[in-house]
Amino acid sequence: MLHTPSGGADSGTAATDNGPMSIGAVLNVLREEFPEVTISKIRFLESEGLIEPQRTPSGYRKFSMRDVERLGHVLRMQRDHYLPLKVIREHLDALERGEEVRLPSLGRPRDLGEGEPLGDILGELETPATARIARDELLTATGISAEQLEEWESYGLVVPLPEGVYDAETVTVATLVAELGRHGIEPRHLRVMKAAADREAGLVDQVVAPLRLHRNPQTRAHAEARTKELAGLAVKLHAALVQSALGVRLP
Repeated sequence: MLHTPSGGADSGTAATDNGPMSIGAVLNVLREEFPEVTISKIRFLESEGLIEPQRTPSGYRKFSMRDVERLGHVLRMQRDHYLPLKVIREHLDALERGEEVRLPSLGRPRDLGEGEPLGDILGELETPATARIARDELLTATGISAEQLEEWESYGLVVPLPEGVYDAETVTVATLVAELGRHGIEPRHLRVMKAAADREAGLVDQVVAPLRLHRNPQTRAHAEARTKELAGLAVKLHAALVQSALGVRLP
């Protein structure tokens, strides 16, 4: 849960516990649960209409506790349910109107039927353990059209499994492809990134393959841990190389 600062000299606020907060103070509160959040992320969520902080006459943002709690809900739903901002905004707005709303259910992680009540997930959320999702669930979760999905499949960015369903990670991929599209980067431009990812995966698989084929069950079990470790290192290296090429540093 989120805890507000006490309003001391280091809190970034000059008010009481429940008074308006500066963006720096909000960042400190959110980082207790979301260490990766940045001021740029908060500003982006504001630009997308997720929050509407007040402004001082000089233009500085002042956030209420309602803004902070709403930010926490947004970040939690992104992290734990892989939902796009459009879906999150619609659900939160409906909740504030007093409506009983449900989040789209990615697969059936807890046999929740058509979804789960939004009010039930605004506290501690569970990370979904879904391994597969259907096509209509993917469209609902990401807010994309069937035509967009078909285009992305034609470029190999999204690949359905043989039985016609999708890996749960596809939700993350589709959401990121959509976000990049809003910045003018078209799906056809992302084929080079997909090709690079496939090569990186192939390199990791080449290293781990002997472990998977080993006759010792413990050695085979170790292959999965090694795969995750190498995948994490590959992702970090890729991010570092992109940042170095662009001359930027991300938090």
